[in-house]
Amino acid sequence: MSVPRSVLAATVSSLLAASGAGAQAIDAPTQAAVAAPFDIVRTEVVSNGAEVAFRVQVRGKAGDLKPKATGQFAGSAVYSYVWPTSLDSSTVGFDKAQGIVALAVTFHPDFDDGAAGAVNRHVWHPHWVVLTKDAVCGPAALKVKDIPPGAKPKLPATWPGVPLLIDSPTYPTTLATDTVEVRVPVSAVGALEGVKFDGVTSALKVNANLHAPLLCVSDVFDVASGDLSLPGKVAPVHGH
Repeated sequence: MSVPRSVLAATVSSLLAASGAGAQAIDAPTQAAVAAPFDIVRTEVVSNGAEVAFRVQVRGKAGDLKPKATGQFAGSAVYSYVWPTSLDSSTVGFDKAQGIVALAVTFHPDFDDGAAGAVNRHVWHPHWVVLTKDAVCGPAALKVKDIPPGAKPKLPATWPGVPLLIDSPTYPTTLATDTVEVRVPVSAVGALEGVKFDGVTSALKVNANLHAPLLCVSDVFDVASGDLSLPGKVAPVHGH
């Protein structure tokens, strides 16, 4: 169900160095070795002037697989549908040049991370996250960036209060049949036309000792481009 370790190492480097023009949407071949709810068929990000729609289509039923509850925060798992982008972190409310900005739709049954204490452990929900490299995280070598003790970074209004560069906006999010969609208001991030993106399905894990790195990418199920080269481009809806 996972991308081989040799591929993971290469994809991290490709993601950090991604550049150049590419197709507007990304079509991906099916892979029998990947669980159907995480086997990406197509991913796209389109703007209609008022909203930017992030979509990923999978071979199976979207959201059908969820991590098993462990009953505790430490060591618990997160499953996610992710759109890594070329956005600067300042676009989504953080300081500039903090790392890889990704929109993620996640499910984690053991904890809540909604803004202002909102409960969200029972539903798939969106986050902006900033990813950075960390060899401690294993083959993927990626984590959600930690906030060191005493640091006072710039944070968005809907930051959930955890020591990570993560945001918990309440964007409309749907999982219907084989498609996950998040509708992001242009008023929140801008039109984004021309921004590059990719599609990923993955698992993350909370550090069992609850110290940095607190949240590592523990497994990559599928990558739309195959190499995280961010070949997709945000396009106006009339272009499809």
